Amino acid sequence: MPTSTGGGRLTTVLPNTVLPKTVLIANRGEIAVRIARTVAARGLRSVAVYAPADAGAVHVRAADVAVAVGSYLDADALLAAAWSAGADAVHPGYGFLSEDPGFARAVVAAGLVWIGPPPDVIELMGDKIRAKQAVAAAGVPVVPGTEDGGLTDGELVAAAEAVGYPLLVKPSAGGGGKGMRRVDRPADLPAALASSRREAAAAFGDDTLFLERWVARPRHVEVQVFADAHGAVVHLGDRECSLQRRHQKIVEESPSPLLDRVTRDRIGAAAVTVARSCGYVGAGTVELIVSADAPDEFFFMEMNTRLQVEHPVTEAVTGIDLVDWQLRVAAGEPLPLAQDAIRWNGHAVEARIYAEDPSRGFLPATGTVAVLREPVGVPGIRVDSGVAEGTVVGTGYDPMLAKVVAWGPDRATALGRLRRALARTAILGVTTNVGFLGSLLDHPDVVAGRLDTDLVERISPDLKASCSWEGEATVMAGCVLAAAMDPAGPADPWDVPDGWRLGGAPAPVVFPLHGADGPVVVEVAGRPAGGGGAMVTVDGGPPHGVTIVDADGADLTVTIGASTARWVQWSDDEAVWVGRGGGAWRFGRRPSVAAEGAGRDGGGRAISPMPGTVVAVYTTAGERVTVGQPLVAVEAMKMEHVVRSDAAGIVKDVLVQVGTAVALDQPLAIVQPDGAAPEGAG
Repeated sequence: MPTSTGGGRLTTVLPNTVLPKTVLIANRGEIAVRIARTVAARGLRSVAVYAPADAGAVHVRAADVAVAVGSYLDADALLAAAWSAGADAVHPGYGFLSEDPGFARAVVAAGLVWIGPPPDVIELMGDKIRAKQAVAAAGVPVVPGTEDGGLTDGELVAAAEAVGYPLLVKPSAGGGGKGMRRVDRPADLPAALASSRREAAAAFGDDTLFLERWVARPRHVEVQVFADAHGAVVHLGDRECSLQRRHQKIVEESPSPLLDRVTRDRIGAAAVTVARSCGYVGAGTVELIVSADAPDEFFFMEMNTRLQVEHPVTEAVTGIDLVDWQLRVAAGEPLPLAQDAIRWNGHAVEARIYAEDPSRGFLPATGTVAVLREPVGVPGIRVDSGVAEGTVVGTGYDPMLAKVVAWGPDRATALGRLRRALARTAILGVTTNVGFLGSLLDHPDVVAGRLDTDLVERISPDLKASCSWEGEATVMAGCVLAAAMDPAGPADPWDVPDGWRLGGAPAPVVFPLHGADGPVVVEVAGRPAGGGGAMVTVDGGPPHGVTIVDADGADLTVTIGASTARWVQWSDDEAVWVGRGGGAWRFGRRPSVAAEGAGRDGGGRAISPMPGTVVAVYTTAGERVTVGQPLVAVEAMKMEHVVRSDAAGIVKDVLVQVGTAVALDQPLAIVQPDGAAPEGAG
């Protein structure tokens, strides 16, 4: 493996050109499954590792051997697992320890093949401040900002005036948007710095921050690079990653619809220069900011020294298996293709499926996957998934569940195929962004390629996370519950819940439910699963004729009025879920904590927007607060969210402390709004 000679340059000690026989995959979820697929295709043996909660996970079943570890962040446990399973190589995937130079050095010191770039390069490029300095020295333009690491909050506040507002607060370590904050006013900077440091320390173990100028209408364009230990460096084309929420990507495509041929060649050449400047070996991604107003101008942001989540779109347009190339390069082989031999064909788009609630600002969601339908086997569609029915989605890991990738001969075809694939995707039991993604891909700006990193935030209020069948979903929820009450097989007519009564019209069966927009009452008269169908009303509205034409487990064929469509359903004692066309709707059988608390204490309850852990409490009982003042910070999946007061008034009670584990909608604090009657008044 390469060794440092100082000054940021590396010399290379070439390994033997021998593929490893057994690869330990130091990761979980969909990326571990994806790596295992290529390892198997090469005729090699794969070893999975799993934390206690993942004993039955999909990635465990995808490998040849699985070894228990206490944590995916425990380097000693991972190395012990490699030795016990007879592994001779380690692939880190992405996230966790994939960009930890200490782990890479430990793997090499243990005599194992590290399937990644040299540890010294990981260290250099993992420090965004040093990386910008090295890249600028090589002649690649960088985004203006602070140039020194280790600055205190006070020093960063002082430096912000020269950087200019708006600006970005960014952690020097890590990636994925964690810890990143946009700040528009000087008054907001101190709180943003404190929050960013806390989140960066939790996610990366390093709270070093720097400031960077905000580029107007920025587009996020990146280039996949590959280098071998013999000095060859190539790029495999660009990817557009501008569709983001909370500075994290949700849709990526290749090639970028923004770039012309001249700019594409310039960006590719710049990415190769970046890789050469640090002695890179293996797969890496050079991330750049391009102004939508000046697409011929670009700036280096950072280099990710690992495989990217969005690598499948590059694989789709090049026909190259990037994990296979990683295996070859790690074994000392030269790159299979020179730059002039690489060809690009068509267009590919990837959508990331997250366990998150778009209606709550894309905050993480938890639960158990009860029903899963994926568009597997559809022409032009690839699904990389790490979940199955029964998978428990908790707060301990990144909320990404799967990726759906579409290829087409052109961008319009690829987008159309992806929309259709998402419409055939159903996940019940956990709230996801599938319906939102379908709506996003239909937006005129997305269709036209008019993208920037703020687009999702601007248009999300106008996009329904559910699709156009939301009203029918409420009808379906009542029918599912009514059908579940039907006895299976012959039964006493008096036991059939069809509302029949002597001498009058059938009485409806009433189901009080609680949807995303509040309480709703669904009345079902008749038998939706047979006996001529049912008439269903919602909140006393017009009746809908409904017949469940066919039922096969969770899959239903249902006629509502004159329209027949396929639905999926699932219910338990807590809720009923229904899904269609990529949309999924949950209807609780009892009020949520938030609904129960509505109106109490003058409407001043502050509730947790997600399950997680309290990491900061900013107020005390008796304190006067203003609208928007921070009350409590909750962290889940290495992401922090600040809960603010929605009213001016007096804090009556703080119900949690730092370290408290909280559930979705759990009350955190109570604020007595100004002008509200005190408890017990009247």
